[in-house]
This record gives sequence, structure tokens and C-alpha cells, in this order.
Amino acid sequence: MNKNDLLVLNFKEVRRRSIKLWTAIPVEMMDWRPDSEAMSCKEMIRHVLEGEYLYHQILEKHVGETTIESHNPYESKTFTAINEELEFAKPYRNKFLKFIESLNSNDLTNIKIDRSDAGYTRYLGDMLLRIAYHESVHTGQLLDYLRTVGVQRPNIWD
Repeated sequence: MNKNDLLVLNFKEVRRRSIKLWTAIPVEMMDWRPDSEAMSCKEMIRHVLEGEYLYHQILEKHVGETTIESHNPYESKTFTAINEELEFAKPYRNKFLKFIESLNSNDLTNIKIDRSDAGYTRYLGDMLLRIAYHESVHTGQLLDYLRTVGVQRPNIWD
């Protein structure tokens, strides 16, 4: 397995576990939040899906691709149901994974992604790991949400 294969495997595993959790959240809990400052369950799921799309746009811009979307398709989309959200995200997810597959080892270690707007600059390989970690953190938050309200949590540690 090469670096790209491992990165793609990691993204697929993180998403598989997220989906296992997301689809276990009862519909009546989708608007629940622990306090008024927190995201609701559905807002957090949307945040993860939209975040991956936006991160992909940032990465493509810094790698020099010319196929950057000029708008955010998530801005005008109202959250519906998990399966519909996943179906909507599927083409963007597939483009993102193909982007990762297209990179070479030099890209991962030599291309810098400047996120000084967010307080950091990282190499592309590091940035990709951070993107997967972002989703993992939110999966942990949602597991805590379910624990807090006493809803049975799926075993994502299979």
C-alpha cells in the first residue's frame, strides 16, 4: 500500500464509522444540542460534510487545479434526512477521494497549504490527516451527545 492508498483507506474508515453513528441517531434527536451555543446533531453532520467539501476546495486551489467550484452547494441546501444528506454529498466525496488518489508522494510532503487565516500553514499530507481528524472529533462529540441523553450508541469500534 502506498501513501495515497493509506490516506484514502483512513478517510473511508472514518466515514464508515461516522455513517454508522449518524444513521443510529433517532430522527427526533436531530435538533438536540447540549446548550444554546452548541451545534445540533444535524448541524454537526452538515458541518462535517460541508467542511470536507470546503477543505477540498482549499486543497485544490493550493495544488493548482483549475476545476474549483465557484459556489458552495451546501449553502442553499436544507437538511433533510441522513440518507438524503449522504446521497447529496456522494459526488463531492468521490471527487475528494479521486483528488487524493491523484497526488504523488512529493505533493504530500512539498506542497504547503496556507491557512494563515485560521492560524496555520501545513504540508498537504498533514492537512489531509487533519481533515480526517476533524470528522473523527465530531464523531466523538455526537457519541457524547447520545450518552448525555441516554440514547444507545452504536459500536463504531468494530
